[in-house]
Formats: sequence, structure tokens, C-alpha cells
Amino acid sequence: MARRGAAALALALALLAVALAGAAAQGAAVEDPDYYVQEIWSREPYYARLEPEPFSPPLPAGPGEEERKLRASEPRPPKKATKPKKAPKREKLAPETPPPGKKSGRKGVKTKSSEKAAGDDHRVPVARDAVREGCPPLGLETLKITDFQLHASTSKRYGLGAHRGRLNIQAGINENDFYDGAWCAGRNDLHQWIEVDARRLTKFTGVITQGRNSLWLSDWVTSYKVMVSNDSHTWVTVKNGSGDMIFEGNSEKEIPVLNELPVPMVARYIRINPQSWFDNGSICMRMEILGCPLPDPNNYYHRRNEMTTTDDLDFKHHSYKEMRQLMKVVNEMCSNITRIYNIGKSHQGLKLYAVEISDHPGEHEVGEPEFHYIAGAHGNEVLGRELMLLLMQFLCQEYLARNSRIVRLVEETRIHIIPLPHPDGYEKAYEGGSELGGWSLGRWTHDGIDINNNFPDLNTLLWGAEDRQNIPRKVPNHYIAIPEWFLSENATVAVETRAVIAWMEKIPFVLGGNLQGGELVVAYPYDMARSTWQMQEHTPTPDDHVFRWLAYAYASTHRLMTDARRRVCHTEDFQKEDGTVNGASWHTVAGSLNDFSYLHTNCFELSIYVGCDKYPHESELPEEWENNRESLIVFMEQVHRGIKGLVRDLHGKGIPNAVISVEGVNHDIRTASDGDYWRLLNPGEYMVTAKAEGFTSSTKNCIVGYDMGATQCDFTLSKTNLARIREIMEKFGKQPVSLPARRLKLRGRKRRQRG
Repeated sequence: MARRGAAALALALALLAVALAGAAAQGAAVEDPDYYVQEIWSREPYYARLEPEPFSPPLPAGPGEEERKLRASEPRPPKKATKPKKAPKREKLAPETPPPGKKSGRKGVKTKSSEKAAGDDHRVPVARDAVREGCPPLGLETLKITDFQLHASTSKRYGLGAHRGRLNIQAGINENDFYDGAWCAGRNDLHQWIEVDARRLTKFTGVITQGRNSLWLSDWVTSYKVMVSNDSHTWVTVKNGSGDMIFEGNSEKEIPVLNELPVPMVARYIRINPQSWFDNGSICMRMEILGCPLPDPNNYYHRRNEMTTTDDLDFKHHSYKEMRQLMKVVNEMCSNITRIYNIGKSHQGLKLYAVEISDHPGEHEVGEPEFHYIAGAHGNEVLGRELMLLLMQFLCQEYLARNSRIVRLVEETRIHIIPLPHPDGYEKAYEGGSELGGWSLGRWTHDGIDINNNFPDLNTLLWGAEDRQNIPRKVPNHYIAIPEWFLSENATVAVETRAVIAWMEKIPFVLGGNLQGGELVVAYPYDMARSTWQMQEHTPTPDDHVFRWLAYAYASTHRLMTDARRRVCHTEDFQKEDGTVNGASWHTVAGSLNDFSYLHTNCFELSIYVGCDKYPHESELPEEWENNRESLIVFMEQVHRGIKGLVRDLHGKGIPNAVISVEGVNHDIRTASDGDYWRLLNPGEYMVTAKAEGFTSSTKNCIVGYDMGATQCDFTLSKTNLARIREIMEKFGKQPVSLPARRLKLRGRKRRQRG
């Protein structure tokens, strides 16, 4: 424990030193010949912490407060997610809201400022960092707020109840009675409301709203009032001077809009009361509440649900420059087991960095398997990226503390981590912030490409060859070649995709996981349905039993994935398969990274969806780390399941590209350049065959046990007679050896010597 504490303290001091150094000067961009430096590490402080002033408004004198005459006032300009500003600017007043009883046909005023020039308006200007460093979200999106804490005046049906009024919640394909995309009131009038019970006194500071998630309908609220209460019976309305404040809502259904309260309000309940809505739609909204729960040590419910971590790590959201800076700190702390390299550049020229963690970084050791994690292929799915940065810190600390489990993992595995293969998209999402980025800001590349599904479709080639049973097979069941059209410069392929493909072809990966967000499940291939035009169809691989094992290894050790009591994130309940799902049975997609890895390389790849919230507030990062830490380690350890070995010739030289086949499994793998191989298998007894061109095949019985550690299964192959003949022919310039001609030649030479 002393060693672990010393390592954690050393890493913390290193991080602090970097941050303090940043307060002295700004770093200028320079070009450095070092392979992992693109410009000087950022020396500016991460960001200043802005603390809101606490304020507790008085409660109303009696229940007659709501019956007082309503006063129309100017809507408050909201914070817009698409146009973040570093400093607020004053601008003209927004138009007045329509009188009570009428709907507004306008979409909401697009303002560039969070401050208004009205003399009686007490609102505070808000920058992006202020939102991030103010009170965090209560947790409607992350499901910390349970369905029982959400109430509404009315609802159209169960699928549009108050429990569906969560920020960024997604509707089902059919937008059915159970899973629709918002809370929608049963009537369109000024008496509708949705409220949140925080279950403790809370300092409320702001409200974020969206419209209804729907492919077919356009429903959103354009203005609303905010009320608070301590008992849910007596309510006080947020004021704008002497009148009730009307906050501007949304101008369309997907972009989140933030409105900060003019002063924080301390209460237990908060209620949103729509005042106007889109002219052709209904009262529908999704929302998140910003608030700071007040200390309540006597409340057992909250003490029971509080999550803390003992790991001394850098729990924050990192910009691209801050990410590189953190990677540099880890590399300096653990220089003997880490290496930073890049696999290429993004569309905008940002380097795609990777970290290698191994006892011999930069070197493939014969017999040691290669593992990788990739996160952030969708730039807006930020949680996986931060988990990767936390993981590399954790591995460094625990290795220095001589944690036997981590030491064994590092010394027996070559680990690669790419925390951000799509930096361009992440920078867009980072500018929007954790609550204002919406569901898709930064997901796609500059050209509108989804990197995670931008790989060549090899499934169609394989299945087409299998369907043509009478025609000689031209497509193998593994290492399927990439089509020529995909390699052309005119193909719609992102530069980031090409970089990942080249990286995976260069390194003989055995197992990998790509971390995504927006759900809580582990998806395994195939991701593409075999039947044409089927949107959902269970399509297993020949190694389905292995993939199920791998998926369950992660899900079962996650704190929430297999918890039958937890609420579904959006529409899908994955508990029937213990937090796992076949990708094609969920939603079919062609050209996924999982399918490509399985059909083009030796790597078994799975998609790990690590949280309902794609971009959680950084106050949630310690808990998310605790949710995933054990799973991340257990999944890496699975690379040592199955069999491994060397395929050599009679002289002991390794044979590259030898094919390893398992009886009963219609999927082969190949040996690496040194003749070593790793074949993931579940516990059992297998007949394994090794074969290579020019060599006689060899078959062995290999037994895989339940204990951790792959079974050693080596092969020695002898050359075929045809191969020996070819060697002799090559030695003599590919000319047949003629013994009579050679005898005549020798006789002529002897005669000349006698004469």
C-alpha cells in the first residue's frame, strides 16, 4: 500500500507541476522532430472554477400565489449549444411573448448572448466553462433521477409520460406506447407542467430543454416558467423583477437550450410550466436540471447511493492539447513500460495518438499477445475516451506500486490504447460542453462519415461465396482481402479509417474493444444482418460461443450492466442476455469495425457501450470509472484465453502466415511474422490443425482449461516433396538437373587435362 500511495502521489505531483507551469506562460505552436510532439504542451491552466452565489428565496405567504394575475415579460435569451461564446455580449431585447392562452408559432429567438440589457434583469452572463464548473446536472440523462422522481400534470400515453422527459432520450423505431421520445402533455394549455423531486434541498441554477425526439413529428416548447417548492403544494415562480420570468425555450427539437436562473433557488422540487409551443405541434419536452444538492448527513438514502473512488487520477474532461499533455506525464512517470506514437493524422491535421503499455515497449515479443482499446471513433461519445486516459494513469500507478495483477498483465501482454481516433469531432463536442452538445454534435467527420462503420463490407463477399456452393471457393473464411474500389483515392473513406486499417494490418492483434456511448451493453459480431432488407436479425459468427464469453466477461464485472433493477437507457432492455447483444439483432450495419476485424485480421473485436450519457458531466467521471474499472481489466485478461504456440520448420525457424484451423469452427487464423499465434477459445477439447504452403499439415489435440492462461500448442512442420524439388530448382536457376549431361561435361574436362 505504501508503494501504491507513493506512486499515486508522484503522479499527482507531476500533474500539478504541469498545471502550475502553465500559469507562467502560454505555449506557442512549434514543430518538434520527436515522434509524439506536434506542438509545445499546453501551459495554460485547464480552466478557472466559477462558484455561483448561493441564494435562498423566500417561500410564498400562502397558496394563493399562483392565482395572482400573470404578467407577460420578455423571454430570457438562452444559452445556445451551437454558438458557444467566450464572453457575453449585450444585444437588443427579445420580442415579447404572446398573451396567455395563445400558442407561439415562432421557433425561438436565436440569440448570441446570455445577458440582456434590461435594467431589472438580474441574470448572470454564462460562458461554456462557467456551465461546466457551476452546479452539475441532477442526473435525468444519466438516470440518477429515477422515474419515481418525475411527475407531470398529464401525458398523452405511457410512452410519453414524465419518465420519458429526459435530456437526449431517444425514441424507439416505432415510437410506441412504451418507448417514445419525450414527455408530452395530454392537453395543450397553460396548466401543464413537469416536475422533478430532488428528494433533498437543492440549489437549482438552470434548466436545459429539448423538443421531442421523433422522425415524424415536430413538437417542442418555445417558452416556459420555472417554479420551485419545498412541499410540492406551495409553489413560488421565478421572478424577473416584479413579474414572472418567461424563459425562451427551443427553436427546434434536437439542439439543447440552456437557461440559467437569475439567482439560484433553494428548494426540493422544481417545476417547468410551458407557456407557448410550436404552432403545428404539441407540448412536448426533454430536459435536464442543473443543481447542487445541499449537504444532508442525516439522510440515509443519499449516503447509501453516494459513490466515491480511492484512485488518485485526473478526473476531468481533457481537450486535445490537454490529452497530449497527460499522455506525456504518464510516459515520463512510466518511461520503462510506455511509448507514445501516432498512427496518422485526421482530416484537419491533428495527429492520432496511441499509447503502448508493455515491459518491452516498441517491440513485439514472440509468444506475447497484442491487445487494443479504441475510444472516441464517434467524437461526441466522450466517456470512453476519458476512461482510456484514466486507464493508462491507473496502469502506470499500479505497476509502480507493484500490484501483482497489473504487473503480470503488463509483462505478459502488449497493450495499445487509442483514446481519440476522431479528434476533429471531439473538439466540436468539447466546445458545446457536456450538456449542450446534443445527441450527435461531433459524431461524424468533416465529410459526414461515421468512422466506426466506414470499413469495407467483407460480409457480403464471404456470404456470397458460401451461397455459391457449386462454384469453387475463391473467398477464404478469414483474411478476406479488401476490395480494390475501397483502396482507391476516390472511395468515400475517411483518412482516420485508413489510418486505423493500416495500424491493424501492421500489428497482430488478438483481442480488442472499441468503447462507445449512449447505451449500456456489450455488442458482439456480426453487426450486419445476413438477410437482405432485414433491420434486425440474429447473425452469429462461427465463433459465437467465444464472443458471448468475451461480452459477458465485461458485462458481468460492470457495476450496472447486469443489474436487473436498473432502468433501460432509451428503448432496449438487454437484461435477457445479461447486458450483451448480437450487433445485427440490435440494428444491422454494414462495414463495422467489429466485422472487419474478424474477417480481415486475427482480432476478435467487440463494441462496449459504457454509459447512457455519451458526454457526462465531469463530476460523474469518478463514478463512471468505478463502474468500468474492473471490467476494463478483466476484458484485457481475456486475451490469455484459448491456445497459443509457435509453428516452426524442422530447423526451428518460425513459419509466417501458417493457417490455424479448429475442427468444427469455420473460421481460421494465421501466424504472425515470427510464427507465433493465439487462438481465442472457450474451455474444452479441440482438434487443431496447422498448415502452410509447402509444408505438410499437422494436427494436435489441444485442451483449454478454466484457469487463466492459454494452453501451449506448438507445431513443427516438414516440407513436402514438391517443396524440396522447388528449392533444388531455385538453387540451380530453376533449370532441371541432367545427370547424363553432367557426366559428359566431366569426361570432356578430364580429356583436356590429359592432353
